[in-house]
Amino acid sequence: MARTSRFVRRRSVKEGMSPGTLVHIGEASGDDVKITCIVYGPAEVRKEALDLAHLDAVELKSPGVTWINVDGLHRTEVVQRLGKKLSLHPLVLEDVVNAGQRPKLEDYGDYTFVVLRMLDYEATSGQITDEQVSLVLGPNWVITFQERPGDVFDSVRERIEADKGRIRRMEADYLAYCLVDAAVDRYFSLLEVIGDRLEEISDAIMGNPDQGVLRGLHELRQELMVLRRAAWPLRNVLHRMQQGQAHLITEGTSVFVRDAYDHTVQIIDTAETLREMTTDLRDIYLSSLSNRMSETMKVLTVIATIFIPLTFIAGVYGMNFAFMPELSWRYGYVAILGLMAAVAGGMLLYFRRRKWL
Repeated sequence: MARTSRFVRRRSVKEGMSPGTLVHIGEASGDDVKITCIVYGPAEVRKEALDLAHLDAVELKSPGVTWINVDGLHRTEVVQRLGKKLSLHPLVLEDVVNAGQRPKLEDYGDYTFVVLRMLDYEATSGQITDEQVSLVLGPNWVITFQERPGDVFDSVRERIEADKGRIRRMEADYLAYCLVDAAVDRYFSLLEVIGDRLEEISDAIMGNPDQGVLRGLHELRQELMVLRRAAWPLRNVLHRMQQGQAHLITEGTSVFVRDAYDHTVQIIDTAETLREMTTDLRDIYLSSLSNRMSETMKVLTVIATIFIPLTFIAGVYGMNFAFMPELSWRYGYVAILGLMAAVAGGMLLYFRRRKWL
């Protein structure tokens, strides 16, 4: 079995295939594809689960806004069936199932195609999960494709069902904005988690750092890199939206898109600041290790220096020559020990006066 890379999606399986060929590139999922449909308007909300057999029966031209969400991309026939129903371009469908896309926006006239990265924090593993979300915006419908079940859109569903805010009275472009904004809001939550972990590592460095500190800083740098790779191109997507390059985004929704754009700029700035802090903390950690090593070497050097004259004295009186006068002296042993103690004490006093200790 081919080893899955954490950094590069395995696209070599498509080598030699024609453009538009649907081959799922991403994490294999054992779950079946789940399709949910929400149709809403000012007066009512209808929510139902769909299967592949009833997918063609969905009426997208009905009054109100229709949101179809697909969880799971490993069954490419579902994507192909929806693409045929909506007359989506084959390259759009190819980008949907190739789950390593960079956030982007493409306007096809009748619909707008948006790719974004949905990030979340997994408390059990303590790591950030990265998932592609493909969004297709039509005149009165929105289709979202996700790699696996679970997302950050529960707040949007709650607002639709409870009629909170203006979402039930707005068009499909406002729903598309709400979904993108929910993903952007989760970036802020991740920055808070990273900031808290960075604070803990900072306290550990100032206290008693160990090898786990360096590993934690490395993990944080990787997570910040993932967040930056998601937010930086998304900023360009939102900028193009508010500049009118997605013709389905109305002027009323463009104001909200501009606010989301400002949020991505703030996220990028905060991520860069935290990234610089990880670099500074790593330098402080390495400096503290160097200082601790210097202190240790200083103590060992002082000890070795003290024992040099003591070793010389012990060596002289360990030669056992017959005519050494001190060998026959009754108090010679005590005197030599006293001499050694005096030499050691004098050297310690000298080192302390010179502030070497």
